Amino acid sequence: MSDTINCPKCDSEFTYEQDGLMVCSQCFNEWKPGETAEEDKILDANGNELQDGDTVVVVKDLPVKGAPKPVKAGTKVKNIRLRPDSDHNIDCKIDGFGSMALKSEFVKKA
Repeated sequence: MSDTINCPKCDSEFTYEQDGLMVCSQCFNEWKPGETAEEDKILDANGNELQDGDTVVVVKDLPVKGAPKPVKAGTKVKNIRLRPDSDHNIDCKIDGFGSMALKSEFVKKA
C-alpha cells in the first residue's frame, strides 16, 4: 500500500484516490494531490491575502439592513476575524453599527 495523504480539510488519514483525485472518507473533501489549498485563502478586492487581526478599508458604500445609513466607502475596520466557511467571510465591529459580517470582495487591506 502506498503512503497515505492526510486530508487538508479535516486532517483525516482515511483518504483514497479516485479518478485522479484524492477523496476523504470522513468529510468527503476532494482535491488534487500536490495542489496547495488556495480555496482556504481569503483575498481582498485587490487580491491581497487577508489574515486574522488585519485592518481593512471598505471600498464601496454597503447598505445595512435595519440601519438608516450605509457603511460608507473609506471606513476603516480594525482587528477582523476570518470565517472561511461562510459567504460573508469577515467578522468585525464597525463604530456606529456594531458587530457585523462583511464579504471580502468589498474591502481592501489597509
